[in-house]
Amino acid sequence: MNERDLKPAVIYCRVSEEKGGKRGDSLRSQETACREYARFANFEVHEVFTDSMTGGATNRPGMSAMVKFLKKHRGMGYSVIIDAIDRFARDIRGHWDLRDLLREAGGRLVSPKMEFKDDADSMMVENIHATFAQHFRQKNAEQTTRRMRARVMNGYWPFQAPVGYEFHSVKDRGRMLRRAEPAASIVQEALEGYVSGRFDTQADVMRFLQDHPLFPKDASGIVRNQRVSIMLRNPVYAGYIEVPKWDIPLREGQHEGLISYETFRRIQDKIEGKTTAPRRRNLNEDFPLRGYVLCADCGTPLTACWSKGRTGRHPYYLCPKRGCDSYGKSIRRDRIEGDFDSLLHTVQPNDKLFTVAERMLRKWWDHLLANAGDQKKALAVQLAKVERDVDKLLERILDVSEPRVLAAFEERVRKLEDEKVIIRERMGKGSRPASSYDETVRTALEFLANPWNLWRSERFEERRIVLKLMFGERLRYARNEGFRTPELSLPFKVLGALKSGENEMARPKRFELLTPRFVVWCSIQLSYGRAMPKSASPQVDSDRECAAN
Repeated sequence: MNERDLKPAVIYCRVSEEKGGKRGDSLRSQETACREYARFANFEVHEVFTDSMTGGATNRPGMSAMVKFLKKHRGMGYSVIIDAIDRFARDIRGHWDLRDLLREAGGRLVSPKMEFKDDADSMMVENIHATFAQHFRQKNAEQTTRRMRARVMNGYWPFQAPVGYEFHSVKDRGRMLRRAEPAASIVQEALEGYVSGRFDTQADVMRFLQDHPLFPKDASGIVRNQRVSIMLRNPVYAGYIEVPKWDIPLREGQHEGLISYETFRRIQDKIEGKTTAPRRRNLNEDFPLRGYVLCADCGTPLTACWSKGRTGRHPYYLCPKRGCDSYGKSIRRDRIEGDFDSLLHTVQPNDKLFTVAERMLRKWWDHLLANAGDQKKALAVQLAKVERDVDKLLERILDVSEPRVLAAFEERVRKLEDEKVIIRERMGKGSRPASSYDETVRTALEFLANPWNLWRSERFEERRIVLKLMFGERLRYARNEGFRTPELSLPFKVLGALKSGENEMARPKRFELLTPRFVVWCSIQLSYGRAMPKSASPQVDSDRECAAN
């Protein structure tokens, strides 16, 4: 047959979702069947479009790309070949919406299994097939939901595995959750840290997870606040399951929890801001190092308690990790806190070093003031650029008809408008600081001068500030040795480097030894054959002798 007699066509294939080779084989099988029909019906296939999503959805990437292709070549009269009507859609309303979309784009639907016409009888048959496809989808969804609900009632988690867990198959029990290291230990540390006071807010938990190199991030490499909120509220981490949308109350799960249920409830109370009545003194106020000092043997945060004895109640710190060599072995509070006092005194800078640090801070403050005007000008330039970007996007929106693309443009405009508000707010604050140098940095200077004074305070919050600002990591403590070498924060690292006396001024010019002057002149004479001026060096005879050699 002459190629001119062939009719142009495209192929559309769809599966519910992409889950391994079986779904991939379904797409290939559909394409093969459509190509076989195309050869039989004298069609020439130009493009193949595919989707991997439910048939009840009409907003599909592959379908959108095909409609765009048909609109671009509207005059060629393309036919769209599908293997079966349920591969096109499994919702009767969506089916006719897509049919109208193809008709407006200049396409015509064909299939090897049925004929699509516009007469009453053909449309009735098409409606019946579309209705059966919708019924099958809904029935399948009901059966799947019923099976998943039964699994939940038996204590199994049938949804996507939460971070820190993975699925494994168990004989006669199906797929079950189990710990997935190292994410499980990281999540456990985050949840327990939120309760113990190590992390005061959800934002602190988010920063901890973001900075941890082994915690899995999203596609953009970011830990979102919403993800942290879901983690803190998910009873799965306590070994329990509940699904309110299926009217299934909280019940014990068949998997191992990362934290205790008591810890989970304390997390919920902290999120909701609940307090018990009557309110008792916070145990952390009696033990300010609790949760911040780690056991040197296993790295677990030390807990604390009051122990009853014959002579009264006695305060102790101890390691709560079972299996650790230090598990349950008490450390007297006065001993560990006395060692901490000694540690604070070792990092206290002397007056001379503190004066140097204060001068450096003052120069930095003056530098910021000098650049304040330039910063405001830079914000104005940035604001103008954002406004231009918004105007360009608004012009492009007028030419967009695809809903998904239009939504993306609108979201981009919304983000730019938020950015404009932030820039204007920064510009409105003015180029001058709200307070003076002394008012702004007085507390910081007092802390740097003597952190032990703040630690000596009776206020629990100020003691926790010392721990957070002075050390870059939590401290490790060995029962028989004391504190291990701490990781100091940046300001104390700098002061410690100045105090060590291991620094010296760099040599002028370069680090190698300076070359004698007469050697330099000898090198010039040997290289270029130039005579040295008599006034150039007092060692004329030595220079001439060197040049002669």
